[in-house]
Amino acid sequence: MESDRRPTKDDSAAPALALRRGWTTGACATAATKAALTALLTGDFPDPVEITLPKGETPAFALARQSLGLETAMASIIKDAGDDPDVTHLAEIVATVRFGKPDSGIRFQAGQGVGMVTLVGLPIPPGEPAINPVPRALMRAVVEALCATHDRSADIEIEIGVTGGEALAQKTWNPRLGIVGGLSILGTTGIVHPFSCAAWIHSIHRGIDVARGASLGHVVGATGSSSEDAARALYPGLPEIAFLDMGDFAGGLLKYLRVHPVPRLTIAGGFAKLTKLAAGSLDLHSGRSQVDFAFLHGLAASLDPDRARTLGPEILGANTAKAVLDLCAAGGIDLADAVARTALATITATLRGADIAAEVIVVDRAGSVIARAG
Repeated sequence: MESDRRPTKDDSAAPALALRRGWTTGACATAATKAALTALLTGDFPDPVEITLPKGETPAFALARQSLGLETAMASIIKDAGDDPDVTHLAEIVATVRFGKPDSGIRFQAGQGVGMVTLVGLPIPPGEPAINPVPRALMRAVVEALCATHDRSADIEIEIGVTGGEALAQKTWNPRLGIVGGLSILGTTGIVHPFSCAAWIHSIHRGIDVARGASLGHVVGATGSSSEDAARALYPGLPEIAFLDMGDFAGGLLKYLRVHPVPRLTIAGGFAKLTKLAAGSLDLHSGRSQVDFAFLHGLAASLDPDRARTLGPEILGANTAKAVLDLCAAGGIDLADAVARTALATITATLRGADIAAEVIVVDRAGSVIARAG
């Protein structure tokens, strides 16, 4: 959970060590596919197996398991996500390849632990395995090259699985996005960059796509589980796909909605994070934006100049946003309401006239709604 306290001298950190990159599930699936198909065509598994990624890098992957039959071959790779806190770190990615019927082409199947797409709005249509376009293209290129080398038509069935993937998927957005039965095989570059914001923002965008594909009229972006629960209680009729795990990325949500609007938007969050939004920050992470105590003092002064003047030294010297909220509440100043209204103004300005009715809900640490605007 984000801390809204002021940084102190003890917060100064030593120079950060370089974080180790990792490989996407798509890269691992491609390498496993190449190893399995090579064995099916030649009788031997390459180990390690090298692939070429979209930007020209050529990593090599060690095999974890392998088996070979007359018409099928299987190879698996343990995914290494580097220093990224990826739910699929150390998961086993399994590729099973089979010869298909003549002129059947390259076909993808979901093995155990890989989900099926059930809702529109994702890059893959409903009824297809949740294997994204770039991993499909990488595997297709591997299959076509190997089959051409061995003078065979590329009539190959590729089944991708993830050992334990169905359980892992419960820790991801997949159930909310309508991906049933397991994980997605993802990746655009093949490389996992540690602690990248891009994957989260990408998930927000896909969540909006799914909501629009289902013709939903109302979506909710929440900074965390408590604020999302509060919004769920206010809007019990909204389906699961209406709730977007916005987290700290208000800008990623609002800028995408500006171009891909939904009629109604609710932003729900804690007081500290929405204070940052009210002050104009669109990235609410504690490492990239801080609570502006002078800004809070100014809001308090706009409501009650005399009382704010008295409380000024305490507000400006406070250690947390909650301390300021409590000070103002004791002094009869409804600071949460002012933050909600000002955050709504930031949202409106960021949406730039998009036809979206926006609302802000401020939630306290107990999960209770303490202010609403819009």
